[in-house]
Amino acid sequence: MESLIEEAKQLAEQGIKELILVAQDTSVYGKDIYGESRLHELLENLCKIDGIQWIRLLYCYPENITDKTIEVMAKEEKILHYLDMPVQHGSDTVLKRMGRRSTAKLIKEKVAKLRKLMPDITIRTSIITGFPQETGEEFGELAEFVKEVKFDRLGVFTYSQEEGTPAAEMDGQIPEELKEERKEIIMDIQRNVSA
Repeated sequence: MESLIEEAKQLAEQGIKELILVAQDTSVYGKDIYGESRLHELLENLCKIDGIQWIRLLYCYPENITDKTIEVMAKEEKILHYLDMPVQHGSDTVLKRMGRRSTAKLIKEKVAKLRKLMPDITIRTSIITGFPQETGEEFGELAEFVKEVKFDRLGVFTYSQEEGTPAAEMDGQIPEELKEERKEIIMDIQRNVSA
């Protein structure tokens, strides 16, 4: 943490106004070093640096965002009420196949907590359609999830087989045409939400 604070001070001295904290999962910052997430502590320290005006968080997985982090985000004026929270899907069975530890219920609860403490928060997410074995019913769960949660910004991607990943070897690969069709349906839903 000391080295990150020092780097942020140097950036501030160079006239940098905004810090963007980004990692594979920013919400677990410190777990490897301290045995627990210390993102809230890092944020508090970064907010004390003169010259830094805005702090933005990217890639915070919902299952790892702590109440302490949410409270610091709500309390500290320098922390933008913006969160990039990749959820990937809204069906528990698909999330499990993806190896995610989230559930649709957990994601909804986290979003509700964020919005309760920061009514003006912008939550951005990304969704994947056509993950191997995605059934029509699971896709329907995703569509309802997107309608219900009403993300402020949402990107949709079709699943692509990445060599060497467990999903690439799974049975039930979805045809490209169906992936694209499902992507467009989610985008239509999101256009209505955004409107």
